[in-house]
Amino acid sequence: MRATFMVVALFAVSWVYGQETTAVSPDGKLSISLAVTAEGVLQYRVIFGGQEVIKASKLGLELQNQQPLGTSGMKIVAARAGEADENYRMPHGKVNPVRNHYRSVVVDLEETRGGRKLSVELRAFDDAVAFRYLVPTQDRIREARVTAELTEFAVAREGPAFPLILDGFRTSYEDDYIRVPLGGIKKDALIALPFLAQAPGVAWLAITEANLENYPGMYLNRPEGLTLKTRLAPRVDEPGLVAIRETPFTSPWRIVMVGEKPGHLIECNAVLNLSPASKIGDDSWVKPGKAAWNWWSGGIAKNVSFQTGMNTATMMHYVDFAAEAGLEYMLIDAGWSAMVPGTRQADITNIRPEVDLAQIVRRATEKKVGVWLWAHWTSVDRQMDEAFQLFEKWGIKGVKIDFMDRDDQWMVEFYRRVARKAADRHLMIDFHGAFKPTGLRREYPNVMTHEGVMGLEYLKWSARVTPDHNVTIPFTRMLAGPMDYTPGGFNNVTPAEFQPRQREPMTLGTRAHQMALYVVLEGGFTMVSDYPEAYRGEKELDFISRVPNAWDETRVLEGEPGEFIAIARRKGNEWYVGCLTGSSEARVLQVPLDFLPSGKLFQAEIYADSPDAGQYPKKTVKQERAVRAGDVLKAEMAPGGGQAVRIFPAAGVEAGSK
Repeated sequence: MRATFMVVALFAVSWVYGQETTAVSPDGKLSISLAVTAEGVLQYRVIFGGQEVIKASKLGLELQNQQPLGTSGMKIVAARAGEADENYRMPHGKVNPVRNHYRSVVVDLEETRGGRKLSVELRAFDDAVAFRYLVPTQDRIREARVTAELTEFAVAREGPAFPLILDGFRTSYEDDYIRVPLGGIKKDALIALPFLAQAPGVAWLAITEANLENYPGMYLNRPEGLTLKTRLAPRVDEPGLVAIRETPFTSPWRIVMVGEKPGHLIECNAVLNLSPASKIGDDSWVKPGKAAWNWWSGGIAKNVSFQTGMNTATMMHYVDFAAEAGLEYMLIDAGWSAMVPGTRQADITNIRPEVDLAQIVRRATEKKVGVWLWAHWTSVDRQMDEAFQLFEKWGIKGVKIDFMDRDDQWMVEFYRRVARKAADRHLMIDFHGAFKPTGLRREYPNVMTHEGVMGLEYLKWSARVTPDHNVTIPFTRMLAGPMDYTPGGFNNVTPAEFQPRQREPMTLGTRAHQMALYVVLEGGFTMVSDYPEAYRGEKELDFISRVPNAWDETRVLEGEPGEFIAIARRKGNEWYVGCLTGSSEARVLQVPLDFLPSGKLFQAEIYADSPDAGQYPKKTVKQERAVRAGDVLKAEMAPGGGQAVRIFPAAGVEAGSK
C-alpha cells in the first residue's frame, strides 16, 4: 500500500489548574487535555466547540501488589507534540483512500515518590479524540500484572444513551440496543462498546477502542451519576487479572467520537486510523464481495430434483446461483467436515464423504465463484497450520470462524494469530460469534468483517430483529467497523403474519428495507442469505447483484438512532442510496442529491415500497428517472420500509466498476 506521511514538530503546553497539556484537532473545534491535579491525580477532558463533552475524568492503571499508577503523586516531566497527515488505501471499507489527519501530544509523567513512570499519548482528529497508556521499562515494573484499568468517561450532560447490556464477559455481542437516559442505566450493568450517547446542546459522542493487541476487550459500567468507568474482560486462567504484559507496553486506544449529528460518527475513521499499517504487502488477492449461503434457508427443497442437505448437489446448486447472480462467493456452512473418531470435534482437515469439495471448487472456479468454508474456532485453534495449508491447496478463498464468544487477552491474540496465518495462505477471514472490530483489518486487510451483532439469523427463532433494530445498529455497532449481519431475506411479512421458523424463515419489514440494508450496513463480505429460488425471476436481485462491498466515499444524509437513516455511498462514479425507517409509522424523506457532481446527467434506478407494502411487504415498485446535482428524491416508506437507489452516469458517460 502506498501512503503519504508528514510529521510536523509542534510544542505547545499550556498550564491550567496545575499542569495541563492539550492536543487540538486540525480544524480547531475539538480538543483533549491531560492534567495533573494538585494532589497528583491524572485526569483528562474533552471539549467540542468550546463546550465540555467529557468533563474532568480519572485515568490510571491498577497493578497487582502495587499502588495504582496515575492516581496520586504524579507530575508532568515532558511533553512532545506533533501533527500527522497520511493517506492510505484499503481493499474494502467505507472510504478509499482514507485520510489520517491528527495532532498529538505524548505526555511523560513520573511519581514524586516512588519514581514510577507512565506516559499518555493524546490524539485529536476533527471527529474524534483518543488516548492510550504507555508503560516504559523500569525497575519497579518489569512485568505489569494488570488487575483493572481506572479510565473514566464523565459525560457532560444527561441525554439519551443507546447501551448494549450484556450478561457477562463471555458473549457474542448479540442482543438488543436500548434507548435510555444515561443516568437510567443500572449501576451493575455491563455495557458493550461502541457506546452511543448524546450530550444535548453539545454533541453526540461514542466510546470505543482501537488497536486491541495482547490486551483484553473493554467494557463500561455506570457506578454513579453520568460517569462511565472502564471494565476489562478477565483472563480465563487467572480471573483476578485482566492482562499480563512485559514492559514496555502500550494499551489499546480509548476513543471518543464526537459530532454535531449522530450520522457524523458513522463517517468517522478513527478506529482504522489508530491501528497499525498493513503487514500483508501485496493485498491484491483480498477481494470484497457477496456470497450465496446454504445455512439461512434451513435446507429447504423447492423446485429442485435432488435431496437437499449437506451434500455435493446442494452446494453445486448454490454455486450455480452465485454465478448466475454475479456473486463473488459461495459460503459452505457447518457440516462439511468429518468428525474426529470417538469425539464431537470436527476435523477440518478431512471432508465428509457426502461433500465432494474438489468437484465443488472446480465447478465454482470455472464459473468465477470463490468458495468459503465455515469452521468452529476450537477446530481452527487445534489444526490451524495444517488446515490453512490444506485450504490454500484446495483453492478455498476464505474461512468463517465461529463461536469465540469472548475477548479476554488470550482470545484477542487468537484473532491476531488467525489473521496473520491466514494471510500467509492467502485466506480471507470472517469472524462470526465475535467481539466488535477494533481495527485489525487495517493491519491485516484479509479480515473482511466481524459479526458482533444480533443479525438476521435471530428471526429463525425469535421476532427480535425488527426494522427498529436495523435503524439502530448503524449508529451503534457499525461505528466500530463492518459487521456480518447477513441481510437479504425475501420472505417478507407483516408482524401479524410473522412466525419464527428454521426452514424458509420470514423477515420483518419490507423487501425494499432488506435491499437498502446492502447500502446502509458496511461489510467487505456479505451474505445473500435466502435460498436461490427466492431470488430467481425477482427484479430486486439485479440491485443486490450490483451493489458493491467496498466504497470510495460515504455520506450520511439524515438519520436518528432507532428511527430512520439515509446513506449515500460511492464506488467509482456510481452512487448508491439506502434509506430505512423503523416499524412504528410510514415515513417520507426528502433526499437531496447534492453529492452528485454538477453539470452531469445521471440515471437513477429506484426500488421503492409499493403503496400497499404495509399490507404486502414483498411488493416493490421500480422506477427510473434522470437526475442531476440539486435534484431531490422522495423516499416514501411503509412502516418498517426502505428504499434502495442506484445512480449511474447517463448514456455516453463511463459507468463505475464493481
